[in-house]
Amino acid sequence: MSLEITGKLIQKLAVQQGVSKTGNNWMKQEFVIETQEQYPRKICANLWGDKTDMLNQFAEGQLVKVSFDLESREFNGKWYTDVKAWKLEPAAEPQIPTMPAGYMQTTPPPAAPAATQPAYIPSAPANTLPDMPDEDTFTDSGMTDDLPF
Repeated sequence: MSLEITGKLIQKLAVQQGVSKTGNNWMKQEFVIETQEQYPRKICANLWGDKTDMLNQFAEGQLVKVSFDLESREFNGKWYTDVKAWKLEPAAEPQIPTMPAGYMQTTPPPAAPAATQPAYIPSAPANTLPDMPDEDTFTDSGMTDDLPF
């Protein structure tokens, strides 16, 4: 199974080396990437053998595309999963959407000048009601007859 994921390289861990049961030398290096999604995820992957040299061409903070395989194995009744990377390459920066040609771009309106004095807010006297019109100003329909049309 071959998979790909793109993310920001956030950490390169130290190279680990050793000798297998069969006497072969081995080398592995782990690294962590963070996906560029609404809810970013951190994924720790590893490179084995001479593939560890691929990681040297990337700096932390750089966007990378990782091709990898998933492999799980059982040990003492417990399962362990490895994310084994086999290819690293620079990823294209995400594109910022632009307006299609023909759309008018407007500039925001200029900011209003700052007021030097606070605005005057009249206060109404407490517990007063507006004057009610006299009864003779109403017509048969119940509306006042002071409309201009």
